[in-house]
Amino acid sequence: VQLQASGGGLVQPGDSLRLSCASSGRTFSQYVMGWFRQAPGKEREFVAAISRDGARTNYVDSVKGRFTISRDNGKNTLWLQMNGLKPEDTATYYCAAVRTIVTAPIPMHSNDYDYWGQGTQVTVSS
Repeated sequence: VQLQASGGGLVQPGDSLRLSCASSGRTFSQYVMGWFRQAPGKEREFVAAISRDGARTNYVDSVKGRFTISRDNGKNTLWLQMNGLKPEDTATYYCAAVRTIVTAPIPMHSNDYDYWGQGTQVTVSS
């Protein structure tokens, strides 16, 4: 599967952005999808992930209540709605995919994902 992330940009604190991740192929619904981010000099960090059917989600504590992950399997697309952005959210954001069974736990570590998009830069600054 090939992933293409987009939607990043330069925003002010408190603003919103919606990231998109478009997937090629016809098996998008067979993949758990996740968003990770990496700031300069830091390790890649889990942000959010969503089950194959969209019924289950996981978030890192720092974004709970501000970010929402969603997907449309008919459109082969994953989104990350980011509200109330903070300077500490500044990073390159990556979408990722791993093929799993329906009932599998949602993985939260980068090593668990097999496919990655190219990243989109999000900068939050006044």
